[in-house]
Amino acid sequence: MPEVKPWNEVAPRLIDVAMGRTPADTVIQNGKWVNVYSGEIVPGTDIAISAGRFAFVGANADHAIGENTRVIDASGRYLVPGLCDGHMHVESGMVTVTEFARAVIPHGTTSMFIDPHEIANVLGMPGVKLMHDEAIDLPINVLVQMPGCVPSAPGLENAGAEIGVEDVREAMQWPNICGLGEMMNFPGVAFNDQKMLGEIAATQAANKTVGGHYASPDLGLPFHGYVAGGPADDHEGTRKEDAIARVRQGMRAMLRLGSAWYDVAPQVKAITEDGVDSRNFILCTDDSHSGTLVNDGHMNRVVRHAIEQGLKPITAIQMATLNTAQHFGMEREIGSIAPGRRADLVLTSDLTSLPIEMVIAGGQVLAEQGALSVEIPPCLYPDFAKGTVHLGKQLGAADFDIAAPEGANEVKARVIGVIENQAPTRALEATLKVKDGLVDMDRVNDVCQIALVERHRATGGVVNGLVSGFGYNIDCAMASTVAHDSHHMIVVGTNKQDMALAANRLGEVGGGITLFSGGKELAMVELPIAGLMSDERSENVAAKAERMVQAMRDCGCTLNNAYMQHSLLALVVIPEIRISDIGIIDVTKFEKVDLFT
Repeated sequence: MPEVKPWNEVAPRLIDVAMGRTPADTVIQNGKWVNVYSGEIVPGTDIAISAGRFAFVGANADHAIGENTRVIDASGRYLVPGLCDGHMHVESGMVTVTEFARAVIPHGTTSMFIDPHEIANVLGMPGVKLMHDEAIDLPINVLVQMPGCVPSAPGLENAGAEIGVEDVREAMQWPNICGLGEMMNFPGVAFNDQKMLGEIAATQAANKTVGGHYASPDLGLPFHGYVAGGPADDHEGTRKEDAIARVRQGMRAMLRLGSAWYDVAPQVKAITEDGVDSRNFILCTDDSHSGTLVNDGHMNRVVRHAIEQGLKPITAIQMATLNTAQHFGMEREIGSIAPGRRADLVLTSDLTSLPIEMVIAGGQVLAEQGALSVEIPPCLYPDFAKGTVHLGKQLGAADFDIAAPEGANEVKARVIGVIENQAPTRALEATLKVKDGLVDMDRVNDVCQIALVERHRATGGVVNGLVSGFGYNIDCAMASTVAHDSHHMIVVGTNKQDMALAANRLGEVGGGITLFSGGKELAMVELPIAGLMSDERSENVAAKAERMVQAMRDCGCTLNNAYMQHSLLALVVIPEIRISDIGIIDVTKFEKVDLFT
């Protein structure tokens, strides 16, 4: 976290400011105090800030104004605590932690709880340490959850690295670690996997928060076993009953609105319709790509959306501030405008549309009217974090052939069905024609090919399968080295020559996302850091991402944020069916299955 001295060290100074004996560094006058403790909007409020913390919040702070005090006139605007993202992955923004912060600060985000398990799957502990250390130097609070599920599902995939109990125990001593990342191996917890329970125990022994990830709709005994194992929150709910079940069991229900995950609306009905207490609900983003961050917003976007679904503005704000802080045991530091807390706040003229007109963090003005007020220098990553795409060979169209059973004229095959705006997939089946011993795609019925190309150990391995839902209607292929969570390479295409070209292109540039059609590259986002993140400014990455989205549309894909759907097709901890480097995975049974039924 940024350098703000502990409350106990500056308490004498805060007291003197509050009492009028010492002038404040900054005084904000004439605001409407959004009090997340009392649930009130208190007009005519002044705030005095000293040593990066709130010293006085009350009706008149004239007594705290000295010759060198900066005075800000709120002009009747709302004073909102700095917004907190309770669960997110920086790598999904395709930028570094620094660039992510630059993108979200103007949107009012002053605290983020990040889980760097994407880079952990490529670079292991050294990758996590890179992001941990980078986060410390930023002017907002970026707390790190130590990834625990690397790989996410042992036996069903092979990642580029592995993290174990001793790694977690070591990381709990790092200064910026706030807990354990999402415990994705929910069957492992429910069935007493010693590694999973060992990591949870190491986190609890350090008195830190265990992140959850229960991605099954089954709320029976496996769910109860999972909760008994220790995870304290969950962001994988998609239904009202999911949110209610989690809160009743003492978990925090995290409702996410990312670039492609729209899970707030159905779950918030637990509050608006069923009257469930909102204190144990938290808003988060999980995954937001750079285009969303730069153009649409971050946590301000989530709060606005929650209000649109029927929440009172004060309730939505509590779910993005105080509730989050309390969950991570940081209530005395962040999440509210109250004496002693870090001086993180937002000025806005409207609580419903939430325009972010000024952002203050640690007592410093960081952004005004949607633009940064301070310069945040880029972070340079070392060479070992680059050059991580190892294909082992030059791929050709034949690497993407799907051989049919001998003598077959047609086959019945499993197909991964994409669900718009949700992380789960559907397990579909399709009958496909066979030509010259090879299975044909069915563009008319939106069945094209998907391949997972091994990229960590240069094995040259390619696993082929089928996918439906992208709507591509011309010869094309998209390849990405962002392939949650093991981050091999996913290639989806209607033409095998384009699939080979796209895969080889990413091998050349060291990772990223590319789209080919008819042998020509239509769009490219280079991601040289672990094949996951760019070393460019967030604005440049957002522009490239927008060109990628447009290129996908030009190829017939109308899915909202289809790239995010593409990147999750190898996530073998979310039902129903996925692809990994060992084959097609039935995630309802957690086992490898044949492509043909």
